[in-house]
Amino acid sequence: MLRSSQPLTGPNRRRCREDELLLGTVLDEEERGFIIDTRSAQAAKQARMSGGGTEPKSFYPQWRRLHRPLERGRPLQESFIKLVEACNDSSISMDRWLSRLDSCRWLSHVKAALSTACLAAQCLDREKVSVLVHGAEGTDTTLLVTALAQLILEPSCRTLKGFQGLLQREWIEAGHPFHLRCAHSAYSHARLKQEAPLFLLFLDCVWQLSRQFPFSLEFSEHLLLTLFDSAYASAYGTFLCNSEKERCLCKVKESTHCLWAWLNQPGERKKYLNPLYTHNPLVIWPSVEPQSIQLWQGLFLRWIRSSQYLDEAWAEIQHLVESS
Repeated sequence: MLRSSQPLTGPNRRRCREDELLLGTVLDEEERGFIIDTRSAQAAKQARMSGGGTEPKSFYPQWRRLHRPLERGRPLQESFIKLVEACNDSSISMDRWLSRLDSCRWLSHVKAALSTACLAAQCLDREKVSVLVHGAEGTDTTLLVTALAQLILEPSCRTLKGFQGLLQREWIEAGHPFHLRCAHSAYSHARLKQEAPLFLLFLDCVWQLSRQFPFSLEFSEHLLLTLFDSAYASAYGTFLCNSEKERCLCKVKESTHCLWAWLNQPGERKKYLNPLYTHNPLVIWPSVEPQSIQLWQGLFLRWIRSSQYLDEAWAEIQHLVESS
């Protein structure tokens, strides 16, 4: 599986022979590959007018392009804002709640992300073909799809250590602009152009996987909540800045502590483990049926509904596992 930004073909359909050669070396002479573009065909076509575009079939004859549009900007942020507003409205009726939950479309974004990740995983696992994933810059929906596909396919990514490595590789080092995307969150009156909860959407999708496969992920919901908090406000430098270049210029590693180092301390690590975890060497295929996608109550309702009883249940489960 490969990831990249969009090719810069532009309105004059410029060629990049180095790109063509690079993708050509991935495949043998008779092999075929898939390019999953996380933009709509129309959006990709419009991008040509500003210098972007897609891979022309004539120059990439062994690759088939599939468009699976995923929201990454203002529509996703507005969806997040509407969901938070609905969750915080304590006077809302059942019918009105269900209507607002549907109209915010957050769960539709979750379904779309999981569906696209499953497509990439199926190409790799069942079709045995190479896959290139890209959107516009390759630092948003591209990373969402590649990270989820690896979780679905690779058991090592479902361990606590492996998941940290996945985040470091696919989100931090790959250049997801955390500073821009997580600038203010849904509670701010400011509507910054670059703000969008892509990383939150990823964490929500991971939670959906953990709910559907409660024994297959070594880490618990508590880790996902901690990562959400750390992306928006953290005492650690792991999610600071927009790229590795910026982190180097700001000397983040020298001036701050690493979140992973803190999480991996023996006393802390235990708090984030799933006591029901059993190593599962198989691919985990999530259901994306509407009935299977649920609201992440542990996050979106965490400030208006006590988690006391759930926390006590998990503590009891952990105690039983340790004493058995």
